[in-house]
Amino acid sequence: MLGSLENMLLEYGYAGLFLASFLAATVLPFGSEGLVVLLVSKEFNAFSVVLVASIGNFLGACTSYYIGLKGRSYIEKYLSIEPGEIRKAEIYFSKYGSYVLLFTWLPLIGDALTVVSGLLRLKFSIFSIFVFTGKFMRYLFVAYLAGAFLL
Repeated sequence: MLGSLENMLLEYGYAGLFLASFLAATVLPFGSEGLVVLLVSKEFNAFSVVLVASIGNFLGACTSYYIGLKGRSYIEKYLSIEPGEIRKAEIYFSKYGSYVLLFTWLPLIGDALTVVSGLLRLKFSIFSIFVFTGKFMRYLFVAYLAGAFLL
């Protein structure tokens, strides 16, 4: 059974990675790091894996940013983020500024950070630079570790 799951994931390759990475950046409890490790271990191009995962994850974060732009009623309606997480993210923003977006890949608080950046009407260009950079660095690190441990 595990072999058939692995084969299915490999069959979808980059497209499956994009979708998994996109979903992982939303509030759905989904991870994409395992697929990054699998694809790197099966000798997919490591840079392409990192880039596809980063783009998918970034676009998923953009969805949360957009929902934040729409306001608190949309957040309550479409996202299952606790009000305490939103408040915590607002505190981080006030304390550290836009740099906090480098950590949107963190579980739980990362989703809230992307939503709050929309709520605060942060310029999309600033959002994009910090969020993409943070996500790219995370996937680069995961791919590096996968390659290092597989050698």
